[in-house]
Amino acid sequence: MPSPDEHTRHLAANNPSPTAWFEELYAEADEGRAIVPWDRDPMPALTAWARDKDGEGRTALVVGCGLGRDSELIATRGYRTTAFDIAPTAVATTRRRFPDSPVDYRVADLLSPPPEWHQAFDLVVESLTVQSLPIPLHPRAITAVTDLVAPGGTLLVIAVARDETVPDGPPWPLTAAEIQAFAQNGLRAVMVARAEHRWCAEFVRG
Repeated sequence: MPSPDEHTRHLAANNPSPTAWFEELYAEADEGRAIVPWDRDPMPALTAWARDKDGEGRTALVVGCGLGRDSELIATRGYRTTAFDIAPTAVATTRRRFPDSPVDYRVADLLSPPPEWHQAFDLVVESLTVQSLPIPLHPRAITAVTDLVAPGGTLLVIAVARDETVPDGPPWPLTAAEIQAFAQNGLRAVMVARAEHRWCAEFVRG
C-alpha cells in the first residue's frame, strides 16, 4: 500500500491540472480513502513566530489553509483571520472540524485571488503552499502572495529548502533565490533563516 506521500505524488502526476489534484485528495480523505500528509500540528516555525504576537485589531490571511491548523493558531493570537484553499472539500471539512471557529474559511485560488484582497491584510501567512505547485508556477504564485500584504503589513513564509537539484514533486521546495523573490512589490526581507532544511522568512511592506 503506498504511503500518503506516494499517493499524493501519484494523484499530482496523473492529473493534467497543476491544482485540481488537491480537491481529489481532500475528497478521498473525506471518504476515508486517503490521508492528507500535511494535516499535522502547526509548523514549529509558525508556532514560535506567533508566540508573542498580538493581532488585536489587525487582519490576517492564511494561504492554502488545508484543514485549518495554522489558521486556528493565528486566530488565537487575536487576528481577524481569513483563510482559503482551492479545494472546496478542504474548506467544508475544516468548517466541520472547527464549527465554532472565528476564522472566515473561503474557497479561492491563489493564482486568481479575489480583487478585493489586493494589499488587504496586515499579516499574510504562506506555509508550504507555493512549494506544492510545479516550479514553472512558482514566480506567478510568489507574486500573487506578495500582492496580498497591506501597506505596513507582514508576510511570513515557511517552506522546505532545496539547493538547485529539482526533485520529483510535489512538493517542489524553494531555493534561496525563490525565497528572496518574495522581496518584491514593495516588500523587504527583515529575517531569512534556514534550519533543519526549512526556510522561515519574514518580509514587511513599508
